[in-house]
Amino acid sequence: MKVTEVMTRNVETCSPQTSLQEVAAQMKDLDVGSIPVTDNDKLIGIITDRDIVIRGIAEKKSLDRPVSEILSAEMVTGSPDMSTEDAAEKMADHQIRRLPIVENEKVIGIVALGDIAVKDKTYSNADIALDEVSEPAEPER
Repeated sequence: MKVTEVMTRNVETCSPQTSLQEVAAQMKDLDVGSIPVTDNDKLIGIITDRDIVIRGIAEKKSLDRPVSEILSAEMVTGSPDMSTEDAAEKMADHQIRRLPIVENEKVIGIVALGDIAVKDKTYSNADIALDEVSEPAEPER
């Protein structure tokens, strides 16, 4: 099954200038934990609820600061022609739960590991991928 068959389309994004407060409210309104950050429709990063807590609040950043100060810029993305199995493996390899689907540097969708587990009944290893994504990170020594 192709990732385009299970992904969410019409993904809400924010700009790099969006404040932490505004993007947190956007996440609440949309009931999501991450928002892709775009500049002139080009994907430049992603901001997660975890980024807001760890790099924002814990670092005593003001909530009126722009998301560009704390976003995750090293993006892992998928393409519209990839299979759901390839997407799940990529998410497991990088321990991420959501994968922006990008075409010509523009976000055309986002797929969550849960989307694959629920919608692609042919992919029986979704639970294994979820276990791999959920593995705790090794502490730095």
